[in-house]
Amino acid sequence: MDFLRPAPVLFRPNVAALIFNARGELFIAERVHVREAWQFPQGGVDPGEELQVALLRELREEIGLLPQAVEVQESRGGYRYAFPKNRLKHGIYGGQDQTYFRCRFLGQDSDIDLNTEHREFARWRWIEPAQFRLDWVPRFKRAVYLQVFRDFMGLELPPAAGD
Repeated sequence: MDFLRPAPVLFRPNVAALIFNARGELFIAERVHVREAWQFPQGGVDPGEELQVALLRELREEIGLLPQAVEVQESRGGYRYAFPKNRLKHGIYGGQDQTYFRCRFLGQDSDIDLNTEHREFARWRWIEPAQFRLDWVPRFKRAVYLQVFRDFMGLELPPAAGD
């Protein structure tokens, strides 16, 4: 009985940027519709699009950065999370398969512009990486954030309140 077999979960290819300034501070931005929900610029990869091309497109679309404002230093993939409560993105994706890019910020703070066509962020700031708080991100993303901080920064973030 094939109709009883659950459909496989498809993970949407996604890229995310860890942007560091000259002081070693990390760029974070607050979601426009969720107060105190801070995250990194990130977004989906279009069919046939190369990962680094997708990254540069997302940086332009989300925070107004032009390609010359960042230098990609390294990337790592295989970070996955599933959406909660059987939620699907674009009707087929049950989660994200992320590739993170460590980037050096080469521009000026004035190069960052959140007033984009489809505004995603209300405000932004630079923080010391150890200041990042897991309770800024939804529970379903926390394991990825923990691993990203270990892999790229050698940091163990403290658990979120209530975890």
